[in-house]
Amino acid sequence: MKKNMIIAVTLISFIVLFIVAATIYNNQKNNELSSVSQINSDYIQRDHSPMMGPPGAKVTIVEFFDPACGTCSAFYPFVKQLMKDNPGQVNLVLRYLPLHQNSDVIVAILEASRLQNLFWETLERAYETRDLWIDHHVSRPEKFWNQLGGLGLDMEKLRADIQSAEVLRRVKLDMSDAKHLNVNKTPGFFVNGKPLVHFGYKQLQQLVQSEVKASNSKTSP
Repeated sequence: MKKNMIIAVTLISFIVLFIVAATIYNNQKNNELSSVSQINSDYIQRDHSPMMGPPGAKVTIVEFFDPACGTCSAFYPFVKQLMKDNPGQVNLVLRYLPLHQNSDVIVAILEASRLQNLFWETLERAYETRDLWIDHHVSRPEKFWNQLGGLGLDMEKLRADIQSAEVLRRVKLDMSDAKHLNVNKTPGFFVNGKPLVHFGYKQLQQLVQSEVKASNSKTSP
């Protein structure tokens, strides 16, 4: 009888110790995940990043893109449609990831165009004329310059600004953040900080709708 009681007490002690250890482990893991999430959020979005849509939107799509990327060009109208389908609830933040040869010059031109408040017009011109300034997957900046007429850009200022330290710093920071996030192809999407793991139009739409629904449920009485 005494032996059975000792065994029972020992067993209970092991169970209690296991529960305590598991609780401590889970708390540590949750803290680690929270810390990683916070670090990643710092890399995902920067204050300098161009944004389309309401700043206070509850759902933010962050896209790492290369203007020479055909898939980025194809996704652009689709993402804009997602914003139209969810008015006031979704915005788009763009980050530079120039993977094609010479695309670093193209994104510098895009960033410099922001100083003249013509970023989105310049980006759309870049997408519309891709076939005219890309040769065998290589960006040709000299050909891209020829496509910028009619946008209202001060070309002399634009050429000076692409060499500015601030423009170059922003492009390099975006590329560094992409590396930290293990984004090595374009487009790379995050929705409210969540990566688009399975790539595709439908998958992006589902992730956006899921986040919109979640944000609406939080605000419902």
